[in-house]
Amino acid sequence: MDRFAFDARWKYAAGGLDFDYPGFVHTVLVDMRARLAASARPDRIFEATLAAAKEAGLVGRKRVLDSTPLYDAVATMDTVTLIRSSIRGVLKAAGADLEGELRLVIGRDDDYATAGKPVCDYDDADARKELIDTLAKDGAAVLRALEGRELDGPLTRAGALLATVLGQDLDEDTHGVFRIARRVAKDRVISTVDPPKPGTGTRPQPAASTVTRGNADIGIQGTHRDRPRRRDHHRHHGHRGQHRRPVAAGALLAGDVPGPGSDAEQTGADQDVQAGAAQAPLTVYGDAAYGAGALLADLEAAGAQIMTKVQPPVAPGGRFAKDRFVIDTDAGTVTCPAHVTVAIRPAKAGGGTAAFATACGSCPLAAQCTTAAAGRNIKIGRYEAELTRARTTQQDPAWRADYRATRPKVERKLGHLMRRRHGGRRARVRGQAKVAADFSLLAAAVNLARFGVLGLTQAPVPRWAVAPS
Repeated sequence: MDRFAFDARWKYAAGGLDFDYPGFVHTVLVDMRARLAASARPDRIFEATLAAAKEAGLVGRKRVLDSTPLYDAVATMDTVTLIRSSIRGVLKAAGADLEGELRLVIGRDDDYATAGKPVCDYDDADARKELIDTLAKDGAAVLRALEGRELDGPLTRAGALLATVLGQDLDEDTHGVFRIARRVAKDRVISTVDPPKPGTGTRPQPAASTVTRGNADIGIQGTHRDRPRRRDHHRHHGHRGQHRRPVAAGALLAGDVPGPGSDAEQTGADQDVQAGAAQAPLTVYGDAAYGAGALLADLEAAGAQIMTKVQPPVAPGGRFAKDRFVIDTDAGTVTCPAHVTVAIRPAKAGGGTAAFATACGSCPLAAQCTTAAAGRNIKIGRYEAELTRARTTQQDPAWRADYRATRPKVERKLGHLMRRRHGGRRARVRGQAKVAADFSLLAAAVNLARFGVLGLTQAPVPRWAVAPS
């Protein structure tokens, strides 16, 4: 605040304010966050803290993944409000002339000028059905009026949102009456204010953040961004969908773990880094949510040491699970516990099926294996080999001891980042890009606070160093 009051450079950085601008108010920070989120490098403040941490030797080659729900800043809308708000959005995005044309096709006695739910006796089932039908027909009429026209960006997006809302929640019967569908659409839009359901991820000290939808698969998300295609590329993200509330979004935590000699709270240097082995292989820890085959394949391709748990296969009634069968993906065969070997029928998407069929009829172990009249079938997934290798590796007592000693530490960092209701557990802003930029600032703040505890100081070479204990 002192710098802002007496240094014109700070006034310029805060939005080009006049030299005699009277004081420092919170709206300056709001404007800064908005400009930062809209810039080409919205993570630049976090990146500065990460660079300092690397110079101080605080970033090793161990990464721990975890996730937690983050509740967004948008209230869930019901179907009536969604449709009416979407129609209002199209009318608002249209120019004056086109808006006049669109209003001519609207049949309800509603100017769609104000927000909120229309007047209706919501205790009357027939009145509710009529309201849904008339709203849907107004929306459909507006879309038909836009069909074939050359539209600008905002109007195109508003029209697409209206079409999505109508399609996700409604069905049209044989009499042309629209009714609420008895289903929940995949990736359902819950608000017209912020259609994508945001999820926010954070990385502990040193920390980072990423944003995905709240219903995205954690393993798949772990492979679609920042894939570690080289041995020295160690950023990896994932996301686990949480649906305890419709507005729930997900948060990923992926961070370094304390190194030897550091206290329980400290993110210290990795042992390999301390020993001077800068090219030590990446080690990735994660719970069973990160044990997806696609993620395991990417980590293997990167030459990483895989410390992510993989759930063991199960079978109903305590019968033989898949791990009792010998699956040889190279030979394309599966051998059952009774030593019967059959070929795998390949599937187009990879993997395939091993059908034991009539061999089960005379098998003495059949009762322990299957109750199917057609015999036991074993489904082979696309990443069966990676999953099998991971399950075998995690049976090693040394692997288990390392996992139990390392992965739980990420929970503490989740607590540090989520301890505040607004800004931690609940998003303060709307929109996926803004939530990502805001959480990046939170991660940077956590880093700075940690640097203070660790006594990070400037040094000649490297430029940053941890004060000796």
